[in-house]
Amino acid sequence: MAELIEKIKEKFSSANGFEGISFSENLNYPMMEVPKDRFREICVMLRDEFQMEQLRDIVSVDRFTKNERFESIYNLYSLTLKFRLFIKVKLDSKNPEVDSLYAVWKSADWAEREAWDMMGIRYLGHPDLRRLYMMEEYEYHPLRKDYPLMGLPGSVTLPKK
Repeated sequence: MAELIEKIKEKFSSANGFEGISFSENLNYPMMEVPKDRFREICVMLRDEFQMEQLRDIVSVDRFTKNERFESIYNLYSLTLKFRLFIKVKLDSKNPEVDSLYAVWKSADWAEREAWDMMGIRYLGHPDLRRLYMMEEYEYHPLRKDYPLMGLPGSVTLPKK
């Protein structure tokens, strides 16, 4: 698999016009961090040229920092090559949004909806981005680190001592 990783690194190198891509490892699996403006294009190339047939999962992360507070991490898998690759995209703190991968892998549907519902990450171009767990009119996202642990103001009445 080291050979495949080298081919991917070569394909997405700055010599080929790809800037801002870095490679690391996550739990002994390769991880690519990509800029969000080329994210969808890179995923299409990984699917078509590197046989990444499956999007297995999407994980959203709240790093609770001022800049690029949110991350969307994608677990890609090649059945043909028996190879796993993680893709990470850092997102803006005030307006976390990234292109939807629904048109690339249909399996992105529910995972993107869940990340929208729980974390507030908007997936641009998703055909049905609505809540899965919370009421549609609920304006908060419960997995954000700034979500009030004691409930929303006025929603909980503590007993008097």
